[in-house]
Amino acid sequence: MGLSSFLPSIVPAFPEYTGPYKVGAVDVEIPISEIGSVSATPNDADHIHTIQFRIYYPATPDTNNEGITWLPPPQRLAIWAYSQFLGLSSRVASVLSFLPRHLHYIKIPVHANATLLPPQSAGTPQARWPTVLFSHGLGGSRNAYSHVAGSLASHGMVVFCPEHRDASAAISVIRDPKDPKASRIIPCLAIEHVHTPEVWAKRETQIRIRAWEIGLLMEAIHRIDLGDNDIIKANLSTPSPTPLSALYQFTGRIDVHEPGKMIFGGHSFGAATVVQVVKSTYYVDHPDIAKWHNPLFRPVENSAIRRQVTENTPTFLLDMWCFPILSAASTPLFNLPLPAYSPTVASPVGGNGILAIESEAFYKWKENMHSTARIVSPDPSAKVVSQAAFERPGAKKAFMKVAATKLSEPGLFYVQNSAHLNQSDFGVLFPWAVKKIFKGEQPERILRLNVRAILQFLRENGVSVARTWYGDLVEGGTEENLEFKKEKKGVDGGIHEDKTILEKKLATEKEGDVKDEKKGEKKTAGSIEAWRWINIIGMGAESSPSEVELQSGETTAEKAEEAKRDEEEMEGQMEPGMYHDEVAEPATAATFPSEGITRNARAEVDERTTA
Repeated sequence: MGLSSFLPSIVPAFPEYTGPYKVGAVDVEIPISEIGSVSATPNDADHIHTIQFRIYYPATPDTNNEGITWLPPPQRLAIWAYSQFLGLSSRVASVLSFLPRHLHYIKIPVHANATLLPPQSAGTPQARWPTVLFSHGLGGSRNAYSHVAGSLASHGMVVFCPEHRDASAAISVIRDPKDPKASRIIPCLAIEHVHTPEVWAKRETQIRIRAWEIGLLMEAIHRIDLGDNDIIKANLSTPSPTPLSALYQFTGRIDVHEPGKMIFGGHSFGAATVVQVVKSTYYVDHPDIAKWHNPLFRPVENSAIRRQVTENTPTFLLDMWCFPILSAASTPLFNLPLPAYSPTVASPVGGNGILAIESEAFYKWKENMHSTARIVSPDPSAKVVSQAAFERPGAKKAFMKVAATKLSEPGLFYVQNSAHLNQSDFGVLFPWAVKKIFKGEQPERILRLNVRAILQFLRENGVSVARTWYGDLVEGGTEENLEFKKEKKGVDGGIHEDKTILEKKLATEKEGDVKDEKKGEKKTAGSIEAWRWINIIGMGAESSPSEVELQSGETTAEKAEEAKRDEEEMEGQMEPGMYHDEVAEPATAATFPSEGITRNARAEVDERTTA
């Protein structure tokens, strides 16, 4: 029996995307020198000479190009990096030998450099595809959220996934624009999850780099849509060069010029990054920000991101990690609300422009959950989220008082029995590890519910997206009989309104409820299985202490100690590898030209991958 005959049964695999369109993917790496200055270069970013990202997009029906491996090149280093990040060398020793031999066979269900499907050919009402920018979390990369990004692309969106070079990715390779054969390897930097000024400073440095990269990426996206020859021809992507046609085909096809049209999303550290980026951009001229002597991110006037971010910018946040936002230096920004609640707009979109989805692990992380509630509220500076915060007083006009405006509450939900890594590809690829270590169950369920919620969220924000497939409604929430429909995967094989997924009401027992004897739970008639709304009114008092609160003594010693324990405990959810102490010593140029990877570590990887 040949290797190919039994690989499908032992190699982790992704489920197919359920949108009506095939999905293409293009890898891009552009020298920063070709983009120009969008904001001041942060400290510790002088070694970053390029921005790197992957584009997921709807492809033509006849697309049959080769797929893309989940592991980015160089694969041996990627295997080493993910082994370190996941902590497999010490926590799941029994599978360590399996991982290097087979992980490189995993392919993402996309087609490399496929032909972009013209929006008009898809029968959509718009001339350009809706466009998403998604920021990864700790240990992530441009490919680590391929299922979410590819799923959105299969429903009619172009998704840009940057790979951050702030040492938060599992590993990243920066090519030298002057010598494409030369490169610098950036391994993941191990930073303890402790409440100290030193750690906050390190995380702040990373966010500054991430925000700077997003500003550069936004500029590159706009110029790609304009068909800019200098940008398109500067692509350094390897191992096989990306055809110029694969980038030229986006000219005039992505919806990135009209202000407020682009969608921003992120996971964990990426969600925190998105919050800081959109707020820094929107409030760049706010008095409290303008006088800030060292702002996180100050994009120049008329930059692409300055033109794009408005109070109408849809924002979705998956398991937002709040710690980096709570630094002393970020206090002026923290106290301002997300643009959706803009205090200078008479009738802002309010909470309808914000979607936040938590794993159960993050929902039960009390301090982070209360901090999240404040961040997605109209007044983050308030210690407790009140109903009054959502009421905008009416203005006086010609001796008449206009009725007060009631702002909508944000969509904040969690998925039962889910872990932090379930929000990324890791949950699908390593369900046995996630279940054993983090008690996360049914990894495809949280991804399915995430995509379902994001699609409806975008519909309700005026974004044209494809139907939600019948097979993705298995958790309920619709009155339709799905049994005879769920195998239908055509353009019309689903529903175009999925309002139940975003209903903001608590699950309560009522007539028609069915009890799940095995789990001891009540399933509310018409509700969605494992999907729960979070009411933020009254939350906030148990937020994670900020750096300022700790320095001033405003936080009690007991509360500070509890928050410290919880943060350190959740470290294992976000960075499993932090639990083991097998950290390689930094190499010198004579031993191996990569920071943090020794000759022995490289030899060990080589041995395992060739065994």
